[in-house]
Amino acid sequence: MSTTSAAPTASTPSAAAASAPATAAPSAVPVAAHSITAPAATSQRELHSLYRRVPNLGDYGSMTAIEERWILPKARAYEASAPRFGSAGELLQALKEFLAEEEASLPESATFLAEHATLDQFKVVVRQFALDGLTESESLLPVVPRLPYRSAMAVFRVLIDELGCGNEEKAHSQLYRDLLTELGMSLRLDDYLDETTPECFAYVNMFHWLASRAPSPQYFLGAYAYFETSVLYAFQSFARAARRLGITHDAYYTEHLYIDSYHSSHMRTAIRSLDEPDLAKIWAGVRLASDIVGTATEAAVARARETVA
Repeated sequence: MSTTSAAPTASTPSAAAASAPATAAPSAVPVAAHSITAPAATSQRELHSLYRRVPNLGDYGSMTAIEERWILPKARAYEASAPRFGSAGELLQALKEFLAEEEASLPESATFLAEHATLDQFKVVVRQFALDGLTESESLLPVVPRLPYRSAMAVFRVLIDELGCGNEEKAHSQLYRDLLTELGMSLRLDDYLDETTPECFAYVNMFHWLASRAPSPQYFLGAYAYFETSVLYAFQSFARAARRLGITHDAYYTEHLYIDSYHSSHMRTAIRSLDEPDLAKIWAGVRLASDIVGTATEAAVARARETVA
């Protein structure tokens, strides 16, 4: 999953997450509540549009302005407050602990989705992530030439799977199309622009920024190492909901539960392969992804609860 998928984490926003002081012991990193605040819907939608086209000089200025208001301050704050890891191994151990704590404290929205959401409510959640599902991993390809060779090859192995290893029927974006088709929903990306929440626009835009726009591709490595592991528990609620509701084309969710343990291993390899890892940037990527993905999931479930009786 790339740009695809939603991992529920702690449920209450908190501005403290991005400003927590650095600690000397990387094993004591708390799972903070989500702190990402997406800019106005118009800004996120504009950024999504800018990322989807070849930009001119004015477009570059617009992208930079939105990024400077939205994601760059958060990335810098998480980088500045990152624990003082002594090695990539210490960082990966801290990531393991962070993920375990996150999995142990899944929000109530995960239970609601898995056990109580109606079919119409589930369709609202599916709709909120359609911008990602219909284009999954396409925006990630530019990160490959930005990375050192060995790290890039580990990432590329993951992306090959995301794209179905060349088999159109197995590409994750096609699995999402199959799901949308069964649910009687549009396969046209533009049909989802007007109803996607700012938080879910931010979810898609984050992956574009990490792969193409971030000052360093090492932010991407942290974010995607987090993402490929968190999906293993985050998508459980989606898969359980689909099974409970009798949805046949649930492979988009079940495939991630199967393949992402393999992907998680490759992302750890990508980090270990770096000759000069910037551990603070990698950790900032972890925290950005946790916040933005979790906040998007919360917003999608909230939208389902608000708009469906």
